[in-house]
Amino acid sequence: VQLVESGGGLVQAGGSLRLSCAASGSVFAIVAMGWYRQAPGKQRELVAHITNGDSTNYVDSVKGRFTVSRDYGKNTMYLQMNSLKPEDTAVYYCYADTYIVVTERYWGQGTQVTVSS
Repeated sequence: VQLVESGGGLVQAGGSLRLSCAASGSVFAIVAMGWYRQAPGKQRELVAHITNGDSTNYVDSVKGRFTVSRDYGKNTMYLQMNSLKPEDTAVYYCYADTYIVVTERYWGQGTQVTVSS
């Protein structure tokens, strides 16, 4: 599975961005997808996770502000980010979990999100 992210950029606090993660290759094997982020000097943090049944979960700090969704026809996952805060500044990475006999995780290249105060 190959993952290509887009949609990052610079936005003022309170603004919005939508990240996209387009999957290709063995997409039939994907069972879940999600987003991590990593800020400078900090550990990578799970932001949002979505299963094939569209069950979702979020880290507490983004609940009510971020929404993860999937367009199965386009093999694309989205992260709608509203009411952005400077502490949301990070590189955002998408991932896809596949299951064919064993579970594997694939990663996107990362996209920078910078929120100015």
